[in-house]
Amino acid sequence: MAGPVVSGPMVERLSGVVLLPTDGRPAGSPVDLSIKDGRIAAIAPAAQPPARRLLAMPALVNAHDHARPLSPTSFGGAGKPLETWLLRLAAMAPIDPYLGALAAFGRAARAGAASVMAHYRFHGPTPPVEEAKMVASAARDVGVRATLAVFMRDRNPLVYDGEDSVLLKLPHDVRAAIETQFLLPMPGAVEQIANVEAIAAETESDLFSVQFGPSGAQWCSDALIAGIGEASRKTGRRVHMHLLETRYQRAFADRAYPEGVAERLKTLGLLSSRLTLAHCVHARPAELDAIAAAGALIATNPSSNLHLRSGIAPISEALRRGCRVALGVDASALDEDDDILREMRLGHFLHGGWGFESTIDRGAWLNATVANGRFANGAPGSGALSVGAPADILALDLDTLDRDAVMAVEPVDLVFARATAAHVARLIVAGKEIVRDGRLTQVDLAAAEGELRRQYRANMPSRAAFLEAWVDLEPAVAGHYRDGLGCC
Repeated sequence: MAGPVVSGPMVERLSGVVLLPTDGRPAGSPVDLSIKDGRIAAIAPAAQPPARRLLAMPALVNAHDHARPLSPTSFGGAGKPLETWLLRLAAMAPIDPYLGALAAFGRAARAGAASVMAHYRFHGPTPPVEEAKMVASAARDVGVRATLAVFMRDRNPLVYDGEDSVLLKLPHDVRAAIETQFLLPMPGAVEQIANVEAIAAETESDLFSVQFGPSGAQWCSDALIAGIGEASRKTGRRVHMHLLETRYQRAFADRAYPEGVAERLKTLGLLSSRLTLAHCVHARPAELDAIAAAGALIATNPSSNLHLRSGIAPISEALRRGCRVALGVDASALDEDDDILREMRLGHFLHGGWGFESTIDRGAWLNATVANGRFANGAPGSGALSVGAPADILALDLDTLDRDAVMAVEPVDLVFARATAAHVARLIVAGKEIVRDGRLTQVDLAAAEGELRRQYRANMPSRAAFLEAWVDLEPAVAGHYRDGLGCC
């Protein structure tokens, strides 16, 4: 079991830390940060030399994730394009939703993320409101700021452009198993929107918020998208949605929306500053212009786009065209360890510019992904470490980060060259320390993951019919996309 939850210590002072300069200036002398009521109350020169060198920087933000309990690779999902990878998730047997969320949020915090977006599909059979309460409880117990985007979909549960072309290729018994797994009735738009508001009414707090989570244009009808757009306009509730993640989604969009998918989203009332769009790997310049003009955000996910063979997103072009960009791990960090520090570095390596031409410098990338991520997730403030700001602080072990110590090196160089979750010394969220030296202060992450593994192993026999059907399903789905949606 995960063990008892303990109350993380409130922090009144962070002493002798070096603040990470993000404006190009050299690092200054150590300072003391005073914290009161969850905010930074004062910043003053350090009263005495620090016993340990720590580098304080804005706590990072995971602006697109799914709070998956364990990696789908452990269930046979590695090396698959998104369209078959998503179906393979059915190999993951039911488990305790609280433990699943506890593990996901715990890994995010351990790597330095103070705010986490969970675009969440309910496990069942627990009613959605009750399961959402479990997710909120897990976030509270870990200590992170969490945002729940409630999964919404009303079409194409198996493949884009309908399922008959796939089902007719399957043996009768395999078809029956796949229909049972995927082709269940889906609620209408009115019911799904009401469900989001019911979940929000039961779970929202200072550290937990709820958003509409349409899964993507290829999975949502115009009626559902328009309904969400209108509800968002009336209530101000934000929307989190996938867009143009893969070449096959690009081909579907070109066929389904001849005027352009961004233009259709605008017509339906969804494209606004309340919208976050995950991935946008195959977005074209005109679509990036529309996203920028609307004030919508792009949450880019470099490692996930590589794992799922989706491509490299045009983030440099998006930045040049004025798009606001945030960063997400998408439950598929490069080493499948939810390391948002490495993800931040990879994002800048890919999109910061080539040669002597800079698209965005390192400090600006850090500041933008944190500020835009907090805005996208509904977290307060920009994340900057300044007096009066929320005390969401990531402290790295500067002695370990500066492992050779042969000469003075600017901390920003060290961070963007080599920082990983292994360098996290402390994570403070709303004035409470939730990570110290790689361990959560409030819950036992290792015990939670151990119990999850036990539950998965015990429940895997329930996946037998699906796994047997997979042998026929995977090539049929691959053929559907290669033959019908392979040309963009």
